Amino acid sequence: MDPVEKISKKLAVVALGGNALLKKGEKGTTEEQEKNAAETSKQLYNMIERGYNLIITHGNGPQVGNILIRSEEAKEKVPESPLDVCVAESEGSIGYYLQQALLNTLRRARNKRFVVTVITQVLVDENDPAFKNPTKPVGPFYTKEHAQILQKEKKWSMVEDSGRGYRRVVPSPIPKKIVQRYMIRDSAKRGHIVIAIGGGGIPIAKNRNGDYEGIEAVIDKDLASSLLACEIDADVFLILTEVEKVALNFNTPDQKDIDVMSIEDAEQFLKEGHFPPGSMGPKIQSAIEFAKTCNKEVIITSINKLSEALDGKTGTRIIPLE
Repeated sequence: MDPVEKISKKLAVVALGGNALLKKGEKGTTEEQEKNAAETSKQLYNMIERGYNLIITHGNGPQVGNILIRSEEAKEKVPESPLDVCVAESEGSIGYYLQQALLNTLRRARNKRFVVTVITQVLVDENDPAFKNPTKPVGPFYTKEHAQILQKEKKWSMVEDSGRGYRRVVPSPIPKKIVQRYMIRDSAKRGHIVIAIGGGGIPIAKNRNGDYEGIEAVIDKDLASSLLACEIDADVFLILTEVEKVALNFNTPDQKDIDVMSIEDAEQFLKEGHFPPGSMGPKIQSAIEFAKTCNKEVIITSINKLSEALDGKTGTRIIPLE
């Protein structure tokens, strides 16, 4: 019998925030990311000890940005890589950091589970309105003159970014289906720890012949993670971010931390603008989608408070309809 074949009733999808591998002020060196991955794996091991079968998803913004910068700098010597390939590269490299850290954590605990990284494709609708309104900045900063050249030559959409220069913006379509969902589910249910949907997954669409093709876009990691959790009927969906609890009027004198939110409250607070699109907004939206579709609660907290949140001592819970 396979030593890791320990069927558990608890299947968890855990969406890691960007600080799991890259903290503020860091350059993103291999040493930094390995160190952060090791710290993250120790926190995640709390869930393994509690009997969860674990699927881990993660962001990739800084890492993909660095890949695009390298591609730009080396374009005279090697072919440039399209964005979907860059996302795939980041899934592999970040998966490696996490995979190795988790294997080391498991070995020290004498736990005979295995870890696997799945390069994950995510189907999107090529008619998604996002393709007519690109909003997600990616890659390096350019001068206005260079940006105009790229806009003309490559048909890129370029925007001025906070006085720092011009950047390319790409669409952020809604994920429709996780292609490898059953492979991810089945591996996790057998007891393997699965790392998947890096950076929201590789966006793909079907062409006129019905074949899959990569798309120049970025999928929100939390929305893709929520979709996966729904598709595989996960028992728990956790979103780990930089804050211990979701808050109204965040970072103001009137800040109010939230312990529990109903779906209706979450939708209302989202509509009132408490959760901006560039930060907490997608996390709340993804939590709403999972709670509505699967009728199960979502936990949002920081990775350092993971164990306490599982005990109900902290974090924010978005609860389903009664």
